Amino acid sequence: MTEFLRVALDFPAVVPGLFLLVVLAYWALVACGALDALAGAAVAVLVSLFVAVAWFACLAGAVLLRRGDVSGVLPSTGVLVASVLLSALLTRLLMRPLRRMIAEEAVPTRRDFVGRMCVISTGRVDLRFGQAVVRAADGSAAVIQVRQQRNRDDEPALKAGSTALIFDYDAEGEFFWVMPYDAELDPHRSPR
Repeated sequence: MTEFLRVALDFPAVVPGLFLLVVLAYWALVACGALDALAGAAVAVLVSLFVAVAWFACLAGAVLLRRGDVSGVLPSTGVLVASVLLSALLTRLLMRPLRRMIAEEAVPTRRDFVGRMCVISTGRVDLRFGQAVVRAADGSAAVIQVRQQRNRDDEPALKAGSTALIFDYDAEGEFFWVMPYDAELDPHRSPR
């Protein structure tokens, strides 16, 4: 045990060892719920795997140097460089099958609301004014800016409480185009 500690706390193994401590602290904070994942799951696993393999390879190389009575900065630096290169190669090989198992979380965008039903929350909706409430796929609600272009005189005007279909998003104006829509036809509606 003392040889392990001596090697782990000496150059070159101490360099990736410090990074390993950061990775372990990160995962401990994530596990406790004190920290949300700062990066996507695949990136966090990739970095963690790279650091762990580099540390282990460096530790093994340092033990081999010590047992062969080889010392000095140059051989130790060679072990460090070799362990980083080996880690990069092994991490690349190991991440191929792991990537399929780790699903990246899709980042929601405003375009995700297109095709959803909303409920008008303002007294009127026209080409310059209107707001509505829409439910996202995760069940959360959002207040959005909406606009309606009535093409016919007999087309109903949207007002507070009306249901509407979001059919397009205007990125420049940052609003959604809506049209009257029967709530019973909503495919995202919760079953009763």
